[in-house]
Formats: sequence, structure tokens, C-alpha cells
Amino acid sequence: MTELLSYTFIRHAIIGSLLASILCGFIGTYIVSKRLVFISGGITHASFGGIGIGLFLGLPPMISAAIFSVLSAFGIQWFSRRQNMREDSAIAIFWTLGMSIGIICSYLTPGFTPDLSSFLFGNILNITGNDLYFLSVLTLITGLTFIFFMRIIMYVAFDSEFARSQGIQVKWIEYAMMALIALTIVACLRMVGIVLAISLLTIPQVTANIFTNSFRSIALFAIPFGFIGCVGGLIFAYYYNIPSGAAIIFISILLYLACKGISTLFKKRRRQ
Repeated sequence: MTELLSYTFIRHAIIGSLLASILCGFIGTYIVSKRLVFISGGITHASFGGIGIGLFLGLPPMISAAIFSVLSAFGIQWFSRRQNMREDSAIAIFWTLGMSIGIICSYLTPGFTPDLSSFLFGNILNITGNDLYFLSVLTLITGLTFIFFMRIIMYVAFDSEFARSQGIQVKWIEYAMMALIALTIVACLRMVGIVLAISLLTIPQVTANIFTNSFRSIALFAIPFGFIGCVGGLIFAYYYNIPSGAAIIFISILLYLACKGISTLFKKRRRQ
């Protein structure tokens, strides 16, 4: 392990894993509690449109992806609240629109040979200083938001009608959270890619939910579970020369299965 830490890109990857685990711990708990997994999947795939536009226009792909993802999130939120369109239809429109724009723009970019796998599956070892800066700022903003508005976010996540009855501006809270979800997804693309990004926002939370049903506790417990999955996947990918995104999700699922097995054994012993 000491040998690994001597490399700058490994240190960047570990720091990025910690920041992403904190960020996803908070945002993922909101996603799971409010049952927005499918919507988040739509935003994740729509982000590819922003990457393609960035490549075509010569802009930083992550910046264009962030803008496109936030706009897509707002679009899904707005269309899904219209009475003449179902939520799954709105998700499908932005999901397929983003993917199609991304593919078209990447292939039309002069002198660019599309390597779609780097965007689809990610590589945690490619995290740069700018990526860490973006992750740090977003993690700080998200952390402060949850610390100061935890109760309001919980009301909106579990019972938006009750939140409205308490005078909470539910619509604006939902739009703000959708923006944070979109930015979190983009921030995690370097690590696990478009195809697997949503897993980082759900698996640690589901693992934490084995041991607690509290919103706050799930958010806090999801952080170490996410970090263990990221670092374990990083080491696994480094030594076996496999895609880091897939390795991270694989280790995270193994961790979930291990926790589920341990929990089941304890429950059986208690009954006996």
C-alpha cells in the first residue's frame, strides 16, 4: 500500500474517493428516500449530451456536462409535473436525447476519435486537480445544505404534502435538490462513468439501510461504505488492470452482500 501512495495519481484517486463518498452519502440518501433512482439514471445518461457538445465546441467536457445535466434535471422535473406527460416518459425523452446528442457531437468533432468507453465506464486514476477542486466545492456546498436544512429536506423527501402544509416551498427545494443531483452525477463521472454513476448513489445507501432506517444515520453510514467500496475497487483495478469504475461497483456490491449476510446471521441467532 505504501508503494501505491507514492504515486500522485493514486493519492488524487483516494482523495477523490473520500470526497465523492461524502457527497454521494448525502445526495444518495435523498435519492433513495424520495425514490428518484430512475430519474437520476435519466440525468446520468443525459449528461453524455453535454460531454458531446463540449467536445464539439472545444469546451471543457465536464463543464458542458454539468450545464446540460442541470438543464436536463430541470426539464425532467418540469415535464413530470405536467398533467399531460407521465414521469417515465419525460425521463425517457431526456435520457435518449442526451445520449443521441453526445454520440452525434463526438463523431462530428473534427480530428477527434471517439473513445466512448472512457466516458461510459470512467477511470478513477484520471482524476485531476481540477476534478478534486470541483468535488471539494460541491461537497462543501452539499454538506452545509444538509446540515442547516436537514429537517426540511427530510420533510420533502418523505412527505411533500405535509411539507407544503407547513409552508415549505417544496417546488424550489425539489429544483435545488435536482440541481445538486445533476452536479453530483457529473462530479462522479471521472470515477465510475455514465453507465455506473447511479450505483455510487444507491449501493452505499442500501448497505447502510441494512443497519438503520434513520435518514441521518443512513447518510452518515453510507459515507464509510462508499469510501471502502471506492478504495477497494481502486486497489482491485490497479493490481488486475481492469476498469476502475466496474471494479468499484463490484466491490461495493460484495460489501453489500457481506453486510446483508452478517445481518441475517445475527437476526437468526437472536431468534434462536
